Amino acid sequence: MRRTLTTLRTLAAALCGTALALTGTAAAPAQAASTPLAWENRDSGTDARFRGLAAVSRSTAWAAGTKGTVLLTRDGGRSWRNVSPPGAGALEFRDVEAFGARRAVVLAIGEGEASRVLRTDDGGTTWTETFRNTDPKAFYDCLTFFDARHGIALGDPVDGRFRILSTGDGGRSWRLLPAAGMPAALPGEAAFAASGQCVVSSGTRDAWIATGGGATSRILHSADRGRTWSVAGTPVPAGDPARGVFGLAFRDRAHGLAVGGDYRAGQPSGRAAAVSGDGGATWTAAARPPGAYRSGAAWLPHSRTTALAVGPAGSDVTTDGGRTWRAFGTGSYDTVDCAPDGGCWAAGEKGRIGRLTARSGR
Repeated sequence: MRRTLTTLRTLAAALCGTALALTGTAAAPAQAASTPLAWENRDSGTDARFRGLAAVSRSTAWAAGTKGTVLLTRDGGRSWRNVSPPGAGALEFRDVEAFGARRAVVLAIGEGEASRVLRTDDGGTTWTETFRNTDPKAFYDCLTFFDARHGIALGDPVDGRFRILSTGDGGRSWRLLPAAGMPAALPGEAAFAASGQCVVSSGTRDAWIATGGGATSRILHSADRGRTWSVAGTPVPAGDPARGVFGLAFRDRAHGLAVGGDYRAGQPSGRAAAVSGDGGATWTAAARPPGAYRSGAAWLPHSRTTALAVGPAGSDVTTDGGRTWRAFGTGSYDTVDCAPDGGCWAAGEKGRIGRLTARSGR
């Protein structure tokens, strides 16, 4: 507990200076901030691209990525244990949800049988495949858990509606929920398996889905663990298979962030972030969004106003609940996650994994 408080106080002190730097510049383009925040590289020993990330604490984190790779650290990233499932080299892991250093669930994406869910109870020493997609039209993107037993996995539209898998036993088994409670998808609409954040949850029953590719980007909300959904448009541009909302983060059942843009390198990504204060029923464009496409976001633990966003072109911080963002690094990351003790991690291409550091007393 003492280390947790120290970590959070250090971050708070650093971010106080960042907040002052943001004051009075809401209309200006995002620029690199003179903030003490930085990602401290934690050598993963691999060149896999990690889009799945689960921060358990400052010392423990899981990463899941290409070539069937799953890594686990228990010493703050000083060393990584390769706990990849045997024979998984052809799988593309895009999400991991962890419940400590021993239990985790990973999702592999792809058409037909490439979409799978695997589970471990012994820190990756052994794995059990608990779901394999048999519908050639289905493609699963990401998953989330409400608690240690209940979770859902999201699949792209089949026959005009997004698919939802549900588990009530911690990922040991999965069932397809009826499509009747799911609104019709827009033509071309899909979810992006970019950061493990195309479906997220807060509390024991609320979940949100991020979409793009259709005429508008949308957020779908469920208050009953995925059985029924409402839908709202967002100001994040879509209208192209490469544009839309890529990542979501909710700090409670009311306050959420959406980040995205156009993932193609060199393409403009104006209005790449939006905020909601009513559980996703309405969304407002950030007054000063990140300056480029962002694929992942995370709230700092126990903060009502501070969050992070990451993407291949850099990272940003907000200290006003997502209304304004300021860049603090240019390193390439695809996903970000924060643990209750204040440990924030980011992961991305070429084996890149970082842990957030903040230097006080500037």
